[in-house]
Amino acid sequence: MTATEAARARLRPYPAYQDSSVPWIGEIPVGWEAKRLKHVARAVTARTETRPPELRYLGLEHLESGTGKLNDLPEPAQVESMVALFETGDVLFGKLRPYLAKVHLAEGAGCSSTELIAFRPDPGLDARFLKFWLLSPGHIDAANMLTFGSKMPRVSPEQLGNLPLAYPPLAEQHAIAAFLDHETSRIDDLLREQAGLLEDLALRRTVLVFQVATKGLGAPRLTDSGALWAGQVPEHWEFITLRSVARLESGHTPSRSKLEYWVDCTVPWVSLSDVRRFRDGRLKYIEDTEEKISELGMANSAARLLPSGTVILSRTASVGFSAILGTDMATTQDFANWVCGPRLLPEYLLYLLRSMKHEFARLMMGSTHQTIYMPDIRELQVPLPPLDEQRVIIDHLDTQLAQIDALTGEVRASMALMRQHRAALITAAVTGKIDVRNQVAP
Repeated sequence: MTATEAARARLRPYPAYQDSSVPWIGEIPVGWEAKRLKHVARAVTARTETRPPELRYLGLEHLESGTGKLNDLPEPAQVESMVALFETGDVLFGKLRPYLAKVHLAEGAGCSSTELIAFRPDPGLDARFLKFWLLSPGHIDAANMLTFGSKMPRVSPEQLGNLPLAYPPLAEQHAIAAFLDHETSRIDDLLREQAGLLEDLALRRTVLVFQVATKGLGAPRLTDSGALWAGQVPEHWEFITLRSVARLESGHTPSRSKLEYWVDCTVPWVSLSDVRRFRDGRLKYIEDTEEKISELGMANSAARLLPSGTVILSRTASVGFSAILGTDMATTQDFANWVCGPRLLPEYLLYLLRSMKHEFARLMMGSTHQTIYMPDIRELQVPLPPLDEQRVIIDHLDTQLAQIDALTGEVRASMALMRQHRAALITAAVTGKIDVRNQVAP
């Protein structure tokens, strides 16, 4: 049973329906109308070149996707460009990338990015009902179909105004809005609880990796490592410069101006666009890359083919994320790469690097384009347990992290179902597929 079917099973349909003449809305209850948005709400066009200091500013970044709520991001100190003005009761809709479903019902007057369109409902349209209509997946899909621009897809106020809207009598709009306010708030509370659980699991994961990778197992006697990031380490371990047990390699980008270097590209080539795959620390081995380079390009640059098992660390822009090459690959210059010697296992080094977030944060230079420079990379010091202990640590972390990751996956799946149910409930209510007129919030 789908989420929509489940919603319908709990709530009865209306007694009688009629065709809305809009395929994606389908049938609507008798007594409802299908109208164009512009006939019941006006797109506000008020603008000013300077931000009024007394008005709160909202940018797209302040609106959560799909919830109709604001997040906790602070207002910018300055707004350079022209701003749009809105009033209490206006409903804001993000015209840039409308698939993000950024909608908000203004509780006070303010100003906003011009990427937000303010709709001012007529007296016969409940602003809360309009908010939920604009959030409904059918409307979002219809708006997204109208976008222009490939890199920055937008929809215009005129296009949005021509989109249809299911229009019940005002009393039913009030009932639908009250029902959805209650039900979506309940779901949002559950989602917040699950988000808190995700944060707890992520923290548990981070602490576990650091504790086991730097302190070992079995409560050994500890001694000060001399490195702030590591603290105390087992006294029978060494604490050494990493490049004394692993060969440090960098990467390179063949010249983009030499078009012949970018033909017949077959060599896997790790770039910053691959970092998102191992950013959360769950993926250990990278088996393929988004970009590839050619043999000719590699031969005419400082790029090198690194062997399977090489441990890579992003050191520019997205700093401090690591993985192990699952096959022979090259990398860009945005990575520091270690080919482990006989005294160091790649999997143990991976866990070490993933426990060094605070050290990498200390080493980062630059305010906007952050980097860890190679001289600092060369001087990195790490603990080195005997090989048999490295194997025990790897096995222990693999087992424990698999359990944490399984729980994380279950929580994320539960949250996805909650969001699907939320969207289905909104769709069913605002299109009249369920009758909520007699539903009384507890």
